[in-house]
Amino acid sequence: MGKRKSSAKPVTKKRMDKLDTVFCCPFCNHGTSVECRIDMKNLIGEAVCGICQESFSTSVTALTEPIDIYSEWIDECERVNTVEDDAE
Repeated sequence: MGKRKSSAKPVTKKRMDKLDTVFCCPFCNHGTSVECRIDMKNLIGEAVCGICQESFSTSVTALTEPIDIYSEWIDECERVNTVEDDAE
């Protein structure tokens, strides 16, 4: 005699939450003022503050998200600040 087949459990897909596209400006510290845009035609990502008009541009790939552009901007700000501190 054979075993009974167990009923297969339905596969549940994990739902990915949307990542943010607006962030806090590192210069004027205004929340939700930085908007990140990705131009896939020219492979350029840009983060611009709507309040103080500071901006940052970087090259992007097909996998780049707005949070990646903002993170690179923050990393670049920290790198410049540490270089200035070392010079003093």
